[in-house]
Amino acid sequence: MYITILLLGIISAVHSCPPPDRAALLAFRAALNEPHLGIFNSWKGYDCCHGWYGVSCDPITHRVGDINLRGESEDPLFEKAHRTGYMTGTISPAICKLERLSSLTIADWKGITDIRNNSIYGTLPTNFGKLRMLSRALLSRNRLSGSIPPSLGNMHVLATLNLDGNNISGTIPPSLMNSRINILNLSKNTIEGYIPDSFDERSYFMVMDLSYNKLKGRIPKSISSATFVGHLDVSHNHLCGQIPAGSPFDHLEASSFTYNDCLCGKPLKPCH
Repeated sequence: MYITILLLGIISAVHSCPPPDRAALLAFRAALNEPHLGIFNSWKGYDCCHGWYGVSCDPITHRVGDINLRGESEDPLFEKAHRTGYMTGTISPAICKLERLSSLTIADWKGITDIRNNSIYGTLPTNFGKLRMLSRALLSRNRLSGSIPPSLGNMHVLATLNLDGNNISGTIPPSLMNSRINILNLSKNTIEGYIPDSFDERSYFMVMDLSYNKLKGRIPKSISSATFVGHLDVSHNHLCGQIPAGSPFDHLEASSFTYNDCLCGKPLKPCH
């Protein structure tokens, strides 16, 4: 009997998440508060790979690979409670200890009717760039503030960075313009300064949304040296000067440039 219990314990430990990952998750959870649904009530026990709401692990290494705290309206937890959630708190630097984390979502809760958004505040951890396996960071519509850590532009696999609808300030790190990121949404913040003139052949953006900020100056001509720019939106800023000619500007509509101080040239009115 003793040997059987011991063997079951060993097998369970082998298939559980590593203690450092569990400790990092608990420290991350300690900085958050979700009082309405109690989703963090499931974050108990030693195996964070099974039954912990929003946490997924690699089936082979059992390392934490995904944190998804965006509530889905069709989720059984939400249907049973007949409501949606509302989360507050900060993003703890402890999350950067999850070395195999590939996707992080702490965005607005889908289907929200009575409560608008999450209220995750504070700044992004300065060591966020240490998440070397992170490919998606979806942190839209919170209350994040402070500047964007330049290290985000040096991450090897980060392809999607959504920080729209926060209180992000400061300037855009030049490293973001020629990084591995191909979906970049920084809209609806209070970002100032110039659009970095640091695009090159490494720049490949399916989407770049910089609208509704406080950007000034000209649109950098180096955007034309990017390998690809699909959708670009710099509307609702304080940009000025002539819109560069050629790709990608020859396929963009006027709505991508409207509500700036003095932009001109195709597809807007001619410059005088």
